Amino acid sequence: MPVLVEGQPAPAFTAEGSGGKTYSLADYAGKPLVLFFYPKDDTSGCTSESLAFTAKKAEFDALGVSLLGVSPDSPASHDKFIKKHGLGVDLASSEDHAMLESYGVWAEKSMYGKKYMGVERTTMLIGGDGTILRVWNKVKVPGHADDVLAAAKAL
Repeated sequence: MPVLVEGQPAPAFTAEGSGGKTYSLADYAGKPLVLFFYPKDDTSGCTSESLAFTAKKAEFDALGVSLLGVSPDSPASHDKFIKKHGLGVDLASSEDHAMLESYGVWAEKSMYGKKYMGVERTTMLIGGDGTILRVWNKVKVPGHADDVLAAAKAL
């Protein structure tokens, strides 16, 4: 499935996550949501991205914008990841890849000539009405949280 584009409705989801919580798109009705999809807990790029969003969380909170990271890792993995790095962002699991597929971020990747399926690092800013306002594809981590915050400030 292709990655979703701006102007489309965000697919509904319900996902188990960190802290024994369940997250769903309906929980964020009426307020903007940043969904950041990342490949794997406790890897260098994913840790950097999660720490960058954690560092900006107070600014997102001041704007009324929620943050939710999503990967195929288990809720238990998310809890360890949060504790190890002192993360301040909520993390949801898509172990069956259903949510990742519905958002078009579960894709064929290639490393050292070997093809495999994995998460294409992608971030989406979703409006309070459930419409996708902005999509960042194939995210490069340095400066990304700042770019997303700037877009949130422009709402």
